[in-house]
Amino acid sequence: MKGYANNILYINLSSGKTKTEPLGKEMARNFLGGAGFGIKMITDHQRPTTDAFDPENPIVYSCGTFSGMMVAGSGSKWGVAAKSPQSQGLGEAYSTGFFGAELRRAGYDIVMVTGKAERPSYIYLEDDSVQILDANHLWGKHNWDTEDTIKSDLGDPGVRVASIGPAGENLVRFSAIINDRLRAAGRTGMGAVMGSKNLKAVAVRGFNDVEVADVDGFKEFALEIYEKSKGPATEKYRLLGTAANVLTLNKQAAMPTRNWQDAVFENADKISGEALNEMHVEKIQGCDSCGMRCEHVGVVREGPFKGAIGRVEYEPSYAFGSCTGVDRPDAIIRAVQLSDLYGTDALSTGVVVAFAMEAYEKGIISKKDTGGIELEFGNAEGMCDMIEKIALREDIGDLLAEGVERAAAKLGKGAEKFAMHIKGVEMTGYDVRGLKTCALGYAVSRRGADHQRHGAYGPDLKGQVDRFKAEKGRGQLVIDGEDLYSVIDSLIICKFSRGIWDYDSYAKMYTLATGIPMTAEEMRRCGERISNLGKIYNLREGIGRERDTLPIRCMTEPIKSGIAKGSLVTREELDLLLDDYYETRGWSEDGIPSDAKLKELGLEDYAEHLRGLKRTDTKRKSGKKKTTKKMTKKD
Repeated sequence: MKGYANNILYINLSSGKTKTEPLGKEMARNFLGGAGFGIKMITDHQRPTTDAFDPENPIVYSCGTFSGMMVAGSGSKWGVAAKSPQSQGLGEAYSTGFFGAELRRAGYDIVMVTGKAERPSYIYLEDDSVQILDANHLWGKHNWDTEDTIKSDLGDPGVRVASIGPAGENLVRFSAIINDRLRAAGRTGMGAVMGSKNLKAVAVRGFNDVEVADVDGFKEFALEIYEKSKGPATEKYRLLGTAANVLTLNKQAAMPTRNWQDAVFENADKISGEALNEMHVEKIQGCDSCGMRCEHVGVVREGPFKGAIGRVEYEPSYAFGSCTGVDRPDAIIRAVQLSDLYGTDALSTGVVVAFAMEAYEKGIISKKDTGGIELEFGNAEGMCDMIEKIALREDIGDLLAEGVERAAAKLGKGAEKFAMHIKGVEMTGYDVRGLKTCALGYAVSRRGADHQRHGAYGPDLKGQVDRFKAEKGRGQLVIDGEDLYSVIDSLIICKFSRGIWDYDSYAKMYTLATGIPMTAEEMRRCGERISNLGKIYNLREGIGRERDTLPIRCMTEPIKSGIAKGSLVTREELDLLLDDYYETRGWSEDGIPSDAKLKELGLEDYAEHLRGLKRTDTKRKSGKKKTTKKMTKKD
């Protein structure tokens, strides 16, 4: 089997023992890489209902199928999966840069880590050598210092490092893993899982060749994809990056503002991609093997944040901009840099700070709680100061480090009504109140509030459907996106390049690289299989229909202005959308895959995870409202 390294590495930090076993053709063909490998490994190896911070909660690092190959937008992709400290369900995050290619060249497709080291440690992989090294001198360091120190200690600037900062060490539930300085496996708290294991970093150096099955055919098709990656389908990412979405989404009244109190930001032009590129972008660079060059690196040249460096995309422009009411690009760049240094998910961090700002303005928290910060919307300096407090768990930062769901429950006084999360994971930057297809995608997303699991904002914003209407048929649109994105996140291919690929081209590249025959339909079926296994994992961990929901604000407070004024998603609309989605998936009305669906996808062995789950909801009859109770196990 070509393409793959054909090795799974197991590391137990408690015992120090390691072992390897073959990946196998069946695993490769059915689950592809990245997301598929991660979800399968934690489902197979994690004891059900294990707490996210339990030493035996495995954390799995996996290469994309084409890591280490000259495939534009895919040559260095990697993923990480574990039980999430935020949702206590499926945790997964993806990154790029150069780490993934190095991991494949070191000879591994998957690295699974269990246990907890007695003292701060880091893992160093160099081909067949696996070392667990002391990290006492690294503990407390921010990510950039950690990377530089490890490279110096090992005497090799070519070492690639994925590390956590103080936030991960302090078990901030939305901690990220940072690699190549500016790249993050950001979502669902994977950095905190590393911290709970006393694992400061994974460093990799590889010297193995990555072989492909059909060298000539692969080179020809890879060159074709490379040329397309420099064409019109990716132009906006090259010119402005995803920050190009700021003005577009604001015009569509879909840019959440001041903790989702509205969906139009009056100063959007000040934080737009156009403004950032004109005033701050110093460098545009690409990842390993990619000609797209979409990484826009911003630098602050003057003012109180002089010297700040950060890679600014749409999501941090929303999280540290419109969501907090901050209209200063220099502050956004500094906030992104602080997130990279301390190791927090920039997206969650901004939403958490915005939640705190609203709580402050409502009198739920005080200046005493914030350590003297007047934490009002628009306070750029206060926003940046709060990032440090969260990472170090100082003052109110200790509570905010738990995320908005847990913080709101502790604060009370109505705070849960403006805690913007799904399944404990903070909302990304698409206001779903006026995007009904997208709302469904968010509600059912396997890793919590997220647009990257389905891309369901597309049909709404492109006018393929009436974005303000909830109706049957939206389930299929979300499913199509979910299964496609499961393939994309398994191969792992940059979503910025999705416009130049389709199932036929995914299958062709896979076959050329691995020598394993694959058709477009088989590739699509892989996506459906991975989507269903992710659902099985969540159901096993107690996450059922009652958690497939939206923030209270999205269902009770309409958008106040813009073309989406008056829009929200009612409970009745959400139930209609969920019913349609579950039925189209071939699941029960509680969202439980049927035995027939499991057999169809070759997932029969996972039926035991669903045994004993029973329905506790009642059907909607004659237009009556449907009520849903918490999913339980039979006695």
